[in-house]
Amino acid sequence: MNLETKWLEDFVALANTRSFSASARQRHVTQPAFSRRIRALEQAIGVTLVDRSTTPVGLTSEGQLFLVTARNLVEQLNESLSHLRGLSIANEALDIVAAHSLALSFFPPWISRLQKGLGELPTRLVAMNVGEAIHVLREGNCDLMLAYYDPFATMQLDAEVFPSFSIGKVNMLPVSLPDENGKPCFSLQGDASIPYLAYTQGAFLGRSVRMLLKNDPLRMKLRTVYETAMAEGLKGMVLQGIGAAWIPDFCIREELKSGRLVRAGDESWDIPLEIRLYRCSLVHKPGVEKLWRQMMKLPRDFLQA
Repeated sequence: MNLETKWLEDFVALANTRSFSASARQRHVTQPAFSRRIRALEQAIGVTLVDRSTTPVGLTSEGQLFLVTARNLVEQLNESLSHLRGLSIANEALDIVAAHSLALSFFPPWISRLQKGLGELPTRLVAMNVGEAIHVLREGNCDLMLAYYDPFATMQLDAEVFPSFSIGKVNMLPVSLPDENGKPCFSLQGDASIPYLAYTQGAFLGRSVRMLLKNDPLRMKLRTVYETAMAEGLKGMVLQGIGAAWIPDFCIREELKSGRLVRAGDESWDIPLEIRLYRCSLVHKPGVEKLWRQMMKLPRDFLQA
């Protein structure tokens, strides 16, 4: 039998509130995610614990018996952890998920700037692709999400359920290794076929590039020789002279400045994007609520990296 501690805590919360929605708010997750966790607990034990036919919900006879065990386990565990950690809720870190390139190149200077306005912000950052990050945010398994925003992309979030702050602007630039004369080895302006370093099908940045090329004859000249979901991976391949790629400008500032990389096309080939910080309004974690209120008081230009 595999039981997760959070399932026991969820069950105790539900027994106290007798409401799935109230318990979900208390546990800082969305109601669908909370309901799935209660179902998972019941499946792991092999009995029905909750009587869902009544309002407010009640416990079955098996649920009432199991509640005693669940409460004892949760109380003992919390007491032991409090003793070992000596941590307070006020210092609890914020869990943030971010697109890989944002985690590597954008997040460090941005969070440093934000902390100058708000003070120390304990954080835990996990890098993943945007599709996975959205799933994690929807499930209530993170506090904040840092992601690209493209109004023309198909993957959008309900602004009421997932409010956001615009915290930066970025251009996707087509770049290439330079030749001995400082010109791009692979130019979008010429007639020759171009080895193309592409984002994988599910990558968010790939959608933006495909939208740009959708009705352009250039796409017929691009022959894909490599694919990855990560901008940093494409950058490494461009630096090896394998082909041309569209890469966020903040990832390649130093390389453009030093001449190690050059534009493969003029500004008409740039793809403007926003960078946004998202939260789920259905989750009411005190630390996130406090941060959001503080950010709303800051000038918009201060939030922009």
